[in-house]
Amino acid sequence: MKFKRLKDLREDNDKYQKDIADLLGISQQYYSEYEKGNRTIPIQHLMTLAKYYHTSVDYLVGLTDKKHIS
Repeated sequence: MKFKRLKDLREDNDKYQKDIADLLGISQQYYSEYEKGNRTIPIQHLMTLAKYYHTSVDYLVGLTDKKHIS
C-alpha cells in the first residue's frame, strides 16, 4: 500500500528521506520503500511519524482527511 501522505508531509516540512530515516533509525533506502509502498510500515514507525508531523496515524494511512489533531 502506497502512503502518498508520507512523501507529501516530508516535502511540506522541507525534509529529505534521509532526515526521516534518521528519525526512525533506518536507512534512507529502507524509508524510500515505505513511501513507494514496497514495504510495510511497522506501527511504531507510524506512531513516531504521527507525533513528528503532529497528525494522526489515521491521517497518515488515509483513514481520515483531518490533518491536524484537535
